[in-house]
Amino acid sequence: MIATNWFQKKWGLDDPVLIDELYARLVDLEQRVKVLEEENVSTTNELYRMENSLDARIDILAEHCRINTDV
Repeated sequence: MIATNWFQKKWGLDDPVLIDELYARLVDLEQRVKVLEEENVSTTNELYRMENSLDARIDILAEHCRINTDV
């Protein structure tokens, strides 16, 4: 089955595209989005871990220098 002409014009496809090929592209794009979402969660978790580590180090330095202010 061939994709309709309006679809081709809207998405800038010059040659007729099979619906099966469009479906395959959609599945590929969904998989790529899933990978990016997982990487985003991983990056966010690592940023929180680094923030907590830095806070702990600041607290240690503040205690060592006997600074009483809340950092």
